[in-house]
Amino acid sequence: MSSSRFSRGSGPSQRQLRVGELIRRTLSDILSRGDVHDPELNRMSITVGEVTTSPDLKVATAYVMPLGGQGADEALVALRRHKGELRHLVAKELTLKYAPELRFVLDETFDRMDATRRMFADETVQRDIARHDEDEDGDD
Repeated sequence: MSSSRFSRGSGPSQRQLRVGELIRRTLSDILSRGDVHDPELNRMSITVGEVTTSPDLKVATAYVMPLGGQGADEALVALRRHKGELRHLVAKELTLKYAPELRFVLDETFDRMDATRRMFADETVQRDIARHDEDEDGDD
């Protein structure tokens, strides 16, 4: 019996990754050029960190964060208010069969990285790391 061509593996397909990256770049360009008809949104410098797509490519979730992290809630409200216009602008620049529905979520990657740095800087963790390194050195 042959395996399914559309395997439900652990991660997204190459096509999903490629389309997500195309949408991310296009969305970033649109926001940096100020193509949306909203002075409030155009004043914000918004970073699009990643775009993930559904398997059928009909839904794209954009992980966004305003520069410096200030005004994140206002940025999300503005992006969601203009998601139809943004969808139209993205579709105009890409050659997809369907224009994906855009969803916007705050990118929490930087917060998680800071939390991880704080965790590794903790005195107890540093002691455990040093003890582990000493154990490995003694195995020679």
